[in-house]
Amino acid sequence: MAFNKMFVMLPVMLAARKIDGENPDTVYLLRCAYGTVQAVIVLLVAYIYISSRAVSSGKDKDRLIYVPPPPVPFEAPDTKKKYTEKKFGAHVASQATSLLGSTLFGICMTVGLHYYKGMIVGLAIQSIMGPLNLVENALAKSVLMGGGLGDGVADRKIFGEKNRNDLTKDDEVVDDQGNPVVHKALTADGGKQKGKKKTAAAPKKDERSFEDVLLDTWDLGADADMKPLLAALTKKTVNFHTKDDSWTPCMVLSAIGVANTKECLAKCKSLGGNPAAVDKEGWNALHWAAFHGSPAGATYLLSDDGYGGIKLGLAAAKDKEGKSALDHAKAEGNTEVATVIENALASGEAPASDDGLRKRK
Repeated sequence: MAFNKMFVMLPVMLAARKIDGENPDTVYLLRCAYGTVQAVIVLLVAYIYISSRAVSSGKDKDRLIYVPPPPVPFEAPDTKKKYTEKKFGAHVASQATSLLGSTLFGICMTVGLHYYKGMIVGLAIQSIMGPLNLVENALAKSVLMGGGLGDGVADRKIFGEKNRNDLTKDDEVVDDQGNPVVHKALTADGGKQKGKKKTAAAPKKDERSFEDVLLDTWDLGADADMKPLLAALTKKTVNFHTKDDSWTPCMVLSAIGVANTKECLAKCKSLGGNPAAVDKEGWNALHWAAFHGSPAGATYLLSDDGYGGIKLGLAAAKDKEGKSALDHAKAEGNTEVATVIENALASGEAPASDDGLRKRK
């Protein structure tokens, strides 16, 4: 059961009303306590805001998520939820901006009432409730106690959201303006609803475009069923670039972190997939593997029995910010990938690829 802060707020409010506001020593101590607590909160909120900027412009910024409404007190457990379709990066940015704005507004309100009206109850209450309100915020909780906003944060569902593959036919989805959104529930078994028994009927042909198949596979992450994408991968599509961001199959396969990464990249190579192609940020397939923490992808890209990426210049290539794949691996704390790249650069070639994998964060 979730903690209900009302059990703290009510006693604090009752206790605050008994504080002697005429005693200058008491007022001074309250001011010190409130000032110290709020100073720490402002610093933490500023850190959260800065951290969110990187997420809102990162690789997962355009991933669609479906956010449930805020919980309503005494709501019936069987109440149908209405999910709002949002882009992950934009939602993180809006939540960070909202947190910063509400924090500063609360401080201005409390300080203003104290300065002009002499009210000390607000100082006492916010000295206790301020930290509780902060850790109750989903974004703040993720940054301060949930592992930060590094790679893979979109997979942790920090807002209690659903991904496209989590939606069912009974879920109601709307956009930011409240207009209904028509969607198909996607699951890891290629689009079939979980719980339905298989029938003898012939399977329906996947009518999604290649771009939809590619992006849907990426959305499912390390748990994705790669069969639909591999089936759609041909000499014609192997070097396909997505419309908005110029992602290629080789980039996705290098970074997604599935158990059969080596086999997937081997098929990509056999069809003529180009790992040196770059997206709109100037990232090649090795940049993707480095940023998203896929040692298996990096190993295959650099190994002699894979792409032999050192000779192709994958490790030396710089993106639009002047960063190499090794720079990204170190910045994201992906030490396994960094080691693979460093060993490859030191020897001029990488060790033979293996099946040792680490799933996406």
